[in-house]
Amino acid sequence: MGKLTMSVDEVANELGVSKTTIYTMARQKEIPHTKVRGRILFHKPTIEQWLITNTVGGETNEH
Repeated sequence: MGKLTMSVDEVANELGVSKTTIYTMARQKEIPHTKVRGRILFHKPTIEQWLITNTVGGETNEH
């Protein structure tokens, strides 16, 4: 089993945004996170689900 959590660096890397953006999003409660002894951590499965849930557009109309 792999790691369950991701750091700010890892999430920024995965999303292709700056660490500052991730810190801002966490502070404004725009991205699900937890704090452990002052460190911001992200639960990997929750972030993956958050990405799916917050995806806009790209719907296909299959008949």
